[in-house]
Amino acid sequence: MFNGIFHIRKPDNEPVYGYAPGSKERAELKAVLQDMLDNPVEVPCIIGGREVHSGDQVEMRCPHDLSQVLGSYHRAGPKEAEMAIDAANESKLAWSEIEWSSRATVLLKAAELLSGKYRQTLNAATMLCMSKTCHQAEIDSACELIDFWRFNPYFMTQIYDDQPISTHGVLNYMEHRPLEGFVFAITPFNFTSIAGNLPTAPALMGNAVVWKPSSDAVLPAYYIMKILEEAGMPEGVINMVPGPGPVVAPPALNHLDLGGVHFTGSTYVFSTIWLTIGSDIRKYFSYPRIVGETGGKDFIFAHASTDIDALVAAIVRGGFEFQGQKCSAPSRVYVPDSIWPRVKEQMLDEIATIKVGDVCDFSNYVNAVIAKDSFDKIVGYIEFAREDPNMDILCGGTYDDSEGYFIQPTVVQSKDPRSKLMSEEIFGPVVTVHVYPEKQYEEALELCNTTSPYALTGAIFAQDRYAIVKAAKKLRHAAGNFYINDKPTGAVVGQQPFGGSRASGTNDKAGSWLNLERWISTRCIKENFLPPTDYRYPYMEVE
Repeated sequence: MFNGIFHIRKPDNEPVYGYAPGSKERAELKAVLQDMLDNPVEVPCIIGGREVHSGDQVEMRCPHDLSQVLGSYHRAGPKEAEMAIDAANESKLAWSEIEWSSRATVLLKAAELLSGKYRQTLNAATMLCMSKTCHQAEIDSACELIDFWRFNPYFMTQIYDDQPISTHGVLNYMEHRPLEGFVFAITPFNFTSIAGNLPTAPALMGNAVVWKPSSDAVLPAYYIMKILEEAGMPEGVINMVPGPGPVVAPPALNHLDLGGVHFTGSTYVFSTIWLTIGSDIRKYFSYPRIVGETGGKDFIFAHASTDIDALVAAIVRGGFEFQGQKCSAPSRVYVPDSIWPRVKEQMLDEIATIKVGDVCDFSNYVNAVIAKDSFDKIVGYIEFAREDPNMDILCGGTYDDSEGYFIQPTVVQSKDPRSKLMSEEIFGPVVTVHVYPEKQYEEALELCNTTSPYALTGAIFAQDRYAIVKAAKKLRHAAGNFYINDKPTGAVVGQQPFGGSRASGTNDKAGSWLNLERWISTRCIKENFLPPTDYRYPYMEVE
């Protein structure tokens, strides 16, 4: 037993490396990229600390170079899912009863390992497997995940420090217990940091986890498990079972010991999970916690007083970084007619300078979309716009999947503010602009608020303070993360806790104590030093 009050200092956000020509980090990353390309790996399921080979191997290829094989992974099935559940349940008691400081130190050590030894390994895996630029990988698989692993232990101490009031003769205290049962974590392809946070946040609070990473991002997930293992994560606390959701999920979702679900992905899948749990809620040992961050139809809304340079930079960066495959990427833009000609000209000039290609060429700004099904879906929206008389493709609109899943940055102008491209999530490098009459600012704000079912991120660009205040009020429920004169992407752990509502999720704010609180079940304890020894009250005495 450690007899001492253990303090975790408030962390600083991890600095972002620049990767400029001639820099040390650029040379290191390029060397790791080449080594990863030259040495394909075989990724097993990791269950109970053991490597499990299902025998059902799936190739991993670069989305930007379909000829390049990164290796293969063993696809999990129902058998492996059941093994993972058993391993989590077996490890749960010892892990939940260990001192909280010991759980914290595992993640703190993992952060140090990722900050140094494993930084370029996880960056390279993210770049090659998910087709991210070195900068997009750096801010994701390095900085944001490091921040999660440093800030979450600090946030945990804030939760544990929240204790009730005691009175004379009575001591009241709160125990923040982990959930009963296991947590099922389902992570997306687009952020390695999310893949690392969703299983480790519940684990930090004393839970054991079954983790299903995206089938399109197994390689980074594998290295995350390697880092956690080296950091001292005990066997069975986190069990990785890569495989198709319809195969891996049912054993977990239908298990009586399901304690919670930590999800990031599509709105449809999340609603299906909720429906599965809710349709037979009485079978569970306790009500499962359901936490999800889902889709977005994120917006940039410009007022006539906008700084046009800032607006254009936000559209180009927000809309096209990582091929628009961020759940926070702005895919609909509202611009007043009075400034539209200047915005249009400057925006198209900027987009014309964008290079598209392989991630290993650091001069490329846009790479490939993740997979064939995504490519086909995005192309479908482009072709819909091409045929719709109310839409004009202003730039881009071309695509090629002969060598990789490449789609040129595309801007569509929609006369109809409620068109398909203004309301539906596309998740690709397609930005749709609606030009509104300057004098109808408030009416256009209402369109923005009501056109899409999502409410994840959004931004207002204006210099006029009245316009900013009006937009903030009108769009109060349209975005869980709202930006003023900044692109609506790039939330930083501890600075902009992230999450949205409506069809965008449960808004449990990753990157703050709010998310961690979902993975505990509190017990309030009252200790009476001088308990009563007689049931009678003074009012009962005879006069």
